[in-house]
Amino acid sequence: MEGQDEQNKSRVVKVDSAESWDLFVSQANNQGCPIVVHFTASWCMPSVAMNSFFEEVAAANPDVLFLCIDVDEVKDVASKMEVKAMPTFVLMRGGAVVDKLVGANPEEIRKRIDSFVQSIRVYVA
Repeated sequence: MEGQDEQNKSRVVKVDSAESWDLFVSQANNQGCPIVVHFTASWCMPSVAMNSFFEEVAAANPDVLFLCIDVDEVKDVASKMEVKAMPTFVLMRGGAVVDKLVGANPEEIRKRIDSFVQSIRVYVA
């Protein structure tokens, strides 16, 4: 039963307002924590299909903040981040966008996140 509880504990934080976005980004910047954001929409099947993959990548990278934003619920942030299609994945460090990937391509996303995390570890070390 214990393993089941751990599986249900998500490492992906759902952003539900522009205020919570600002708070999460600000806290991550203050702690020097990199951020990976999944911009999604409930009506976009490729985007919804990426949710479990995103959870899996988040679980494998505990020192990165993983955020999920529904573009219809938090339009201000999607607009500010220039998200025009779903899914869009944005990698951020220090409040700046380091990389952006549009589309449901798990292999490419994993490769970019792995390389992003490696660059952070080298940068911090």
